[in-house]
Amino acid sequence: MTVMVSDSIPMELNLEILSRLPAKSVARFHSVSKQWASILDSPYFKKLFLAKSSAQPRLIFAIEENCLWSFFSLPQHMSPYEKPSPSLVLTPEFHMNFPPDDKWWIFNRDDRKFSCGYASGLIYFSCMSIKQGYDGVPVICNPKSGRYEILPFIRRYRKSYGFFGFDPINKQYKVLCIAYPCGPNDHRIMTLGTRGMRWRKVECSLKHEGVSEGVCVNGVLFYLGDTSEFDNEEEFDDADYVIVCFDVRSEKFKFIYTESFCELINYNGKLGVIYYDDLTDDAIELRVWVLEDVEKQEWSKYSYTLRGDKLFPHYASVVGVISTGEIVLSMAEYTSKKPFYIYYFNPERNTIRRVEIQGFEEYHKPSENPSRVYVFLDFLDDCSRFYPSADHKEDLNVKDPKLLESSIYAPYVYKREDEEVEEEDDDYGFPCFYGKRKKNKPGESRSRKGRKQEGKKKKKEVGGENRDNHWS
Repeated sequence: MTVMVSDSIPMELNLEILSRLPAKSVARFHSVSKQWASILDSPYFKKLFLAKSSAQPRLIFAIEENCLWSFFSLPQHMSPYEKPSPSLVLTPEFHMNFPPDDKWWIFNRDDRKFSCGYASGLIYFSCMSIKQGYDGVPVICNPKSGRYEILPFIRRYRKSYGFFGFDPINKQYKVLCIAYPCGPNDHRIMTLGTRGMRWRKVECSLKHEGVSEGVCVNGVLFYLGDTSEFDNEEEFDDADYVIVCFDVRSEKFKFIYTESFCELINYNGKLGVIYYDDLTDDAIELRVWVLEDVEKQEWSKYSYTLRGDKLFPHYASVVGVISTGEIVLSMAEYTSKKPFYIYYFNPERNTIRRVEIQGFEEYHKPSENPSRVYVFLDFLDDCSRFYPSADHKEDLNVKDPKLLESSIYAPYVYKREDEEVEEEDDDYGFPCFYGKRKKNKPGESRSRKGRKQEGKKKKKEVGGENRDNHWS
């Protein structure tokens, strides 16, 4: 009997193995040969890679301190029936620090209300500037691949804040920007990836101030709005808070009355509204409203009592609900002097599992001051069917994220080019800027006042001495 031994591994098996590796590891295999690079760049492998990644939804950690960010991720703990163990420890995978070492950007805390937003694998920063005092610009970042892009900025002389959403039908990301105080025409929208990305006006009938982070669920962007300081229609006269529902595809607003301040989460593909009530020193009542139908405004309501003495702190916030039905909660701040925990609450068994997260300090510089921690649920299985190739979702060509200056949607990177300026006055008489700024010639002023003075100077030169006396 003859046994045939092959020295080579079938390509199908190679691809199966590679599809289970992290994106950074796959990127390194591009340098093996031109044939491998061609295979790894093929639509077939990208689709296979996303299919394998889809089975591993993750928790995304974004840690901010002194305007510097660190990104980590961790597979969602998928064993809901394990016995609670206070000794369970997990180490997340480090992705990158942002901004890169050669880009010293400053997050502008004064002009923008919320730090960052998340939608389908990308993180949005509403305002970052190269130096203190410079105009802030919006930035989109892929925390896994290291790619980022600077978006066209909107010049406003009032405070503003932005929200980030994704349209799964047209496969488009959009940024919604709102000025404060806001009026009916003070909302702007930008579609990413379109030629000559520009800010466009979008109508909103209700005056409100955004008071929560946004959450995008199945193409609808939700955030909490405060209407107490505005005169609106009778329907919302008695409502201090409303849930703002912005359809990313149609760019239309709807509003839902809410009884009080609340948190908004993704509850297994539906909007979840969270209310907290303190019962005793060691117990919290968690009331969860799940929006079953946006049009009819039909809700399912649940109430849970969370007990745990020292196991569960009162300052943890709800992150979302994973596919096992467990509610994930997280501490809001991290410091090197104290352990950092996330919690899994099982409503069926009424149990809480605490998991300690270690390893942040290796990449995130420790400090005595607490660092703000944002935790997002990354539902890759919800996104993969919308992105058969998904170059921006998992960039398999990036070998060193620190060397990558841009961009997710090349070549539409914001630059100060010689293009016409579209400038308007908003409803309050403030000038707004909606596109790329015209590059000024040496000695030419950028301000409206400066341009007017330069115009007068030219008139004097044309009219001569008599003309000069006439305008004096």
